[in-house]
Amino acid sequence: MTTTAHHGPLCSAATCHRGLRDHELDNRQTICSPCLHVLSVWLQTELPRQIIVLEGSRQRETTGASSGGRTAYRTAPLPGRDDVLNLLGPAAWSDGIRDPYGQAHTDQHGPLPIAGVLVHWVRLVCDERRWNPPASLAPQDLAAWLAHPPVLDYVSRRPWAGVLRDELAELMRTIRNVTRLRPRRRPVAQPCPRCEDLALVETDHQLYIDCTSCEAMFTRDELTLAASITVAALDQASLG
Repeated sequence: MTTTAHHGPLCSAATCHRGLRDHELDNRQTICSPCLHVLSVWLQTELPRQIIVLEGSRQRETTGASSGGRTAYRTAPLPGRDDVLNLLGPAAWSDGIRDPYGQAHTDQHGPLPIAGVLVHWVRLVCDERRWNPPASLAPQDLAAWLAHPPVLDYVSRRPWAGVLRDELAELMRTIRNVTRLRPRRRPVAQPCPRCEDLALVETDHQLYIDCTSCEAMFTRDELTLAASITVAALDQASLG
């Protein structure tokens, strides 16, 4: 179980207020395990799916009638959607100038392309660890490289790990605002083992189930165990 109570350093992500637990401190992590897990989910699962949607949304919607298998436009076809094309734009290995904690210093207007965001972090890890980069700078390949377990394990212990988490969170918000495709959140019909409120919520692809009341976090196995303990206690009470 993960809660907001802490006695040591906080997770270094500005978008997180959890304290680092003993096992995370022993592993020399600078971000908490839930933040590390959500990085893995974004990079391995959601981002590739969002890119597929973006690829299918390159062209603006047009008004026209189809005739004989060919579309007859009342007006000339509109150019590609600027927001989609910008997100799917290419990135060079040396694209942009950043400080060690991710602050961009470029002439880029609007959000950086997905590849432009990811390539910086791939390059930073490669420079620090002397690892080989992915063969392709396509956003899917950059995301898959960053999601590799040894890479994420290394990232979790770096002082800039929280900045990476915050930057990817902003990137995912930008992408979702364009695609209108967001992970679903569903209520869980079980009281929170910590505060006993009916406020548990599970989110697509997430390892942890959140309590929106006390902000505790639980795995599904922990909730199953808590439910079993509750049932056993009720049975014992009824026998007494």
